[in-house]
Amino acid sequence: MFFSLLPRLALAALLLPGGAAAQAPTPPVSVYNIRAYGAVGDGRALDSGAINKAIEAAAQAGGGQVYLPAGDYLSGAIRLKSNISLYLEQGATIIATTDNPAAVYDQAEPSANTTFQDSGHSHWHDGLIWGENLHDVSILGPGKIWGKGLLKDYAKDAKLANKAISLLRCRNVIIRDVTLQHGGWFAILATGVDNLTIDNLKIDTNRDGMDIDCCRNVRVSNCLVNSPYDDGICLKSSFGLNEARATENVTITNCQVSGYDEGTLLDGTFRRTNNPEYTLHPTGRIKFGTESNGGFKNIAISNCVFDYCRGLALETVDGGLLEDVSISNITMRDVVNSPIFLYLGERMRGPAGTPVGALRRVSISNLVVYNADPEFASIITGVPGHPIEDVRLHNIRIYYRGGGTAAQAARTVPEAGKSYPEPSMLGAIPAYGFYIRHVKDLKMSDVEVRYLSPEARPAFVADGVQGLTLRNVTAQKSAEGKVLTLKNVTDFQLRQSLDLPDTQLAKTAEKAW
Repeated sequence: MFFSLLPRLALAALLLPGGAAAQAPTPPVSVYNIRAYGAVGDGRALDSGAINKAIEAAAQAGGGQVYLPAGDYLSGAIRLKSNISLYLEQGATIIATTDNPAAVYDQAEPSANTTFQDSGHSHWHDGLIWGENLHDVSILGPGKIWGKGLLKDYAKDAKLANKAISLLRCRNVIIRDVTLQHGGWFAILATGVDNLTIDNLKIDTNRDGMDIDCCRNVRVSNCLVNSPYDDGICLKSSFGLNEARATENVTITNCQVSGYDEGTLLDGTFRRTNNPEYTLHPTGRIKFGTESNGGFKNIAISNCVFDYCRGLALETVDGGLLEDVSISNITMRDVVNSPIFLYLGERMRGPAGTPVGALRRVSISNLVVYNADPEFASIITGVPGHPIEDVRLHNIRIYYRGGGTAAQAARTVPEAGKSYPEPSMLGAIPAYGFYIRHVKDLKMSDVEVRYLSPEARPAFVADGVQGLTLRNVTAQKSAEGKVLTLKNVTDFQLRQSLDLPDTQLAKTAEKAW
């Protein structure tokens, strides 16, 4: 009986004035509604002051969620803090203002070095939403960030932001579920950010979708990125940190990149009007480079779709190592330049004495491409004395648009090692399928190339290659009946391929079939 009374006595004590319940501390506030700090949300009043007050209050309390309910929040600079979650509710939009930019945006900070990378990779404070040296920070929710007033490049005197989200030297960062519209030079610029998760974003923007620069332990998944004027998902390793730091341990999966007219991903019309602002067709795509001082290591890309954009580009031109990359389960349609572009160059925009880098141990498998540009084949090329090494291509089918000429087939491709890396720097390619030059140890198996309209170029051209194996490779012959041209190739093996007899050649100066 005595023991049965104990719970009742304890409850009575809690309910008595001055009891334990009265003495219990009030739990700290963990959700900070920006309306409580003065935000209006009418699209006319400037609300960034209220948003920053809410962020500061949460930070002073040790962290929490800064909550944006439905509304249009005209904004200048928003300064993130550690242990903060910025949550945008459905119907909430942060709008980058164009009014009085010198007063409402933070100016670009001085940079330790501006010599070896584009100016956009030298500054971070000139972002709509920015943070530096932070940890445990997130931007979440089904709302929108509209960079209405953001510049698409750098203008020193404009004092106007040019990035939607910019992060420098942060760790443990999550960006999830939000929509980014018209994001400026970079919708997302992450430099030196470790343990970064980007998931389920819709980005429809006027330049780069996301630039992941000198970052480690990155997961990009379930994103739609439409970027007709620049790259969609772009890995870089610039000298912006004043050191050569690799981008490494990265996975990109279940994403789509495209080059529809800006805004037509979000409005669902997916227009392709060949806007005259395009210089060389829409861009879009997944790319490594062109900033490549620190290199790229241990990268996996899978289950991604390219639609009406440029193809996959893996480039290192500033001394970095690009190595240990696996790419699988990719589909492309209406590709406007090379479906596959692997390029080792020697632009060498970096400190004096930096050696030429390396591109090696790359595997690409399970790739399907339809209606690829007729001018550019898939290209795998290094520079003299610095071959690309150890590449494997497996289970690949590419349908090119065709239309190549005999003059293109006879063309000598110039060396362009110091140029800005892009397939167009080489001009029209003398093969319609694959052009392979300055490569060591390339194995291709279960690869098929075809064309949709007549072609005068052979399917494959290999020049200056050490170790080329073709196994179960098939291709349509050109109108001239050619399918394969070798120049200065050693250790060549052909097995069950191209309707040709099995062949093994130790060395050949020139041979064509």
